[in-house]
Amino acid sequence: MKSYNNYLMDMDGVLVRGRTIIPGAQEFIDGLNARSIGYLVLTNNPIYTPRDLAHRLQTLGMQVPEDRIFTSSIATARFLKKQLPEGKAFVIGESGLTDAIHGVGYIMTDHNPDYVVLGETHGYNYAQITKAIRLISAGARFVATNPDPSGPSESGLEPACGAMAALIEKATGVAPFFVGKPNPYMMRSALNFLGAHSEETVMVGDRMDTDIVGAVSSGLDTILVLTGVTKREHIAAYPYQPTYICESIGDVELPEVKEKKRPANATVARREEKKSNEE
Repeated sequence: MKSYNNYLMDMDGVLVRGRTIIPGAQEFIDGLNARSIGYLVLTNNPIYTPRDLAHRLQTLGMQVPEDRIFTSSIATARFLKKQLPEGKAFVIGESGLTDAIHGVGYIMTDHNPDYVVLGETHGYNYAQITKAIRLISAGARFVATNPDPSGPSESGLEPACGAMAALIEKATGVAPFFVGKPNPYMMRSALNFLGAHSEETVMVGDRMDTDIVGAVSSGLDTILVLTGVTKREHIAAYPYQPTYICESIGDVELPEVKEKKRPANATVARREEKKSNEE
């Protein structure tokens, strides 16, 4: 396996499965830290802030700093800032989205906004959806954090951003711009955030239809792990293929740790410098 300077990786299905750490995941993160290799954990989950997600992982026994977590909410906020700095937006979402949008200098309002931004909430509000439909019909641009139609909960599947976006699109005739995976914008935004180049970076994911296709579209090499959604027998059906296939993230090969060697005369030089200073 080729050595890479940077790693992007999905969270659910790669590092954790529900409330269980996937074997080898923490060791892989530790390996990246030991080698000073850049990395980001990418997630389409727009509900939580990176600090929230870092705490969630910590409660499971996994240590990932918040500055190593990149969400679709962060990517959406960066997209808005690049398109229209210091704009206004009507936002449907939780703190992960509202904090990110406030953080790029946006005003959140329902009075003549430039954008309607749809994320996910713990309970969609009919009045908010109606307001969004009316604002989009009046000319506000429609942006959504991620196209996932549903997501898991402790009680079972729940409607997610993609499902609500379809409802609004049906009512307005206006299709949203989805920022999250598989949109290559999510990958490119993460690369810029990390200060990395696509040719030196690999994406580790568990889904062919989001992680892998988004990375392929962005010019990244890819590693598909089989601990999530995509199974080995499904891979051949896709027109694009991963660069590597691993059973789990614990099987991803990292380069050997290089020991830092001191020059042969380093000790002598320090002694001579100390002696000179004493004189």
